[in-house]
Amino acid sequence: MKRKIDLVVLSDIHLGTYGCHAKEVLNYLNSIKPKQLVLNGDIFDIWQFRKRYFPKAHILIIKKLFSFAAKGTKIYYITGNHDEALRRFAGTKMGNIRILNKLTLELDGKKAWFFHGDVFDATMKHAKWVAKLGGWGYDFLIVLNRLINFVLLKMGRERYSLSKKIKNSVKSAVSFISNFEETATDLAIDNDFDYVICGHIHQPKIQEFKTSKGQTLYLNSGDWIENLSALEYHNESWRLYYWDESHRDQSESMTPEELEEDNDWSYIWSAMTAYKRRLT
Repeated sequence: MKRKIDLVVLSDIHLGTYGCHAKEVLNYLNSIKPKQLVLNGDIFDIWQFRKRYFPKAHILIIKKLFSFAAKGTKIYYITGNHDEALRRFAGTKMGNIRILNKLTLELDGKKAWFFHGDVFDATMKHAKWVAKLGGWGYDFLIVLNRLINFVLLKMGRERYSLSKKIKNSVKSAVSFISNFEETATDLAIDNDFDYVICGHIHQPKIQEFKTSKGQTLYLNSGDWIENLSALEYHNESWRLYYWDESHRDQSESMTPEELEEDNDWSYIWSAMTAYKRRLT
């Protein structure tokens, strides 16, 4: 049975990249029935889009989103940095789907402010080529990580996250995340928002921030590259949802062949080969 949820927030799915866990996203979408759905940036990865790579699982996610809208779910698509090409369409409305750069909603008498968060990223303002290069490197790291996890799972061992290990070990990355959260919450408090909801940094979190001016609840929906996380708001309460194999619902998802395409050795090998061609 599908779970009825007042509001779901997803971000950083990065459709069109090898690191995207599309089948997990689709299984999650098939398990819920949201009244409102906020897609908080980087749903598509236009930076790294390649015509030769857009699997059926990625297409099925798009079809599922349109199915939600047709059945009455209000969908807010907030643009991010990897899908910034859509910012020219901000303000566009197609039935129950709206494209925006930021969003404010009233949730049970409280003000919520949604935006992707790349506006706080200095590399986006002053050295976009560095950000894009970092995106390619990150995507390669994720593919390499999936190769490692493929081997680990075959050995009966737990998954391992290279990028998390690197982020937690590099002081500048930790500092950036901290500054990002403080900047977002300071602005939210200054503008009397009860909630501020972001994406961008791939760090799922729910934390209350207080200053001399007031307080706000900071929320980050994480991503569907590493954390496979979402934010859910229901009955006046927020929670972080993490997908895992026990949550799988294939009842109206993909064929067995499509479900396997992101996990088998051939997928990993084709991804690594593509990156080798890019580097040479």
